Amino acid sequence: MTWAKELEELRAREALAEQMGGADKVARQHGRGKMDARARLAALCDEGSFREIGKIAGSAKYDANGDLASVTPAPFLFGKALINGRPVVATADDFTIRGGAADAGIARKMVQAEMMAHQLKLPIIRMIDGTGGGGSVKTLEQIGATYIPAVPGWGDVVTNLDTVPVVALALGPTAGLGAART
Repeated sequence: MTWAKELEELRAREALAEQMGGADKVARQHGRGKMDARARLAALCDEGSFREIGKIAGSAKYDANGDLASVTPAPFLFGKALINGRPVVATADDFTIRGGAADAGIARKMVQAEMMAHQLKLPIIRMIDGTGGGGSVKTLEQIGATYIPAVPGWGDVVTNLDTVPVVALALGPTAGLGAART
């Protein structure tokens, strides 16, 4: 038995995730004089030290033959990195994919990043752009509900404020949970 097909799809998913929201949306972000999430992480972290977690998280579409056609990655990047040789958890919202709500599209990754910082006792850097909280109209339409009043991971966000160094940067529109994380 070989895993060649599965590994090929994994590499394809990674390559698609690296395109973020696509060339047009990345260009629009740059046209506003703003760095995209991957550029922000590259500029912040020591060269080559960022190890992304959950790069392929998101939703995939397949063609009629069952082959991977596209991937919309989760609009939140995180991983472990070095800054001036010191380990940190680094996160960045990706406004090229979707802005407006820190909802189920990123909740699990955001919670994991916060838990990782707490468990490893590492500083966490939050680069926040275009997020809110409490669910969005799109979430309401997709799942028929929001998660108000429960906000996934809020306890972890608050715990980290008391247990590890936290640096939060509001780099664009920030409301709700996004604002509370800054």
